Amino acid sequence: MILGPEWRRMTKFALVGALNTGVDFVVFALLALAAGVPALWAQFFSYGAGVMNSYLWNRRWTFQVTRRPHPGEWLRFAANQAAAFAAATAVLLLLAEGAGWPPLWAKAVSIAASLAVGYAGSRFWVFRLRTKKSIDVGGRAE
Repeated sequence: MILGPEWRRMTKFALVGALNTGVDFVVFALLALAAGVPALWAQFFSYGAGVMNSYLWNRRWTFQVTRRPHPGEWLRFAANQAAAFAAATAVLLLLAEGAGWPPLWAKAVSIAASLAVGYAGSRFWVFRLRTKKSIDVGGRAE
């Protein structure tokens, strides 16, 4: 079935990504334009706001994690974000500078690479679904 649970999760992940971009942009505009914060600092805080937004929405809505958050999960999330950024940047540079693609086409493909890496890492590493371990007769978890 094409619209099964995995496709719904992937769609939610992409929607959260769009929301993150909006949060980043609005916070940047408020800091840089309204508050006069230098662009580098505005970028630092606005990007951080987008990452926090991503963590909260993906944890709760996309992957529906109900267990308590812990520092290891946040560290995995940060590492996954870095990997997605690295993949996007590598694809962008390979296509735009290496293959001579127009920059906007290269950027579009790099976004797809970022989504693929980010989703896979989130789904199978950061917010992986926990399964109940079966107990054998001796009381040990398998």
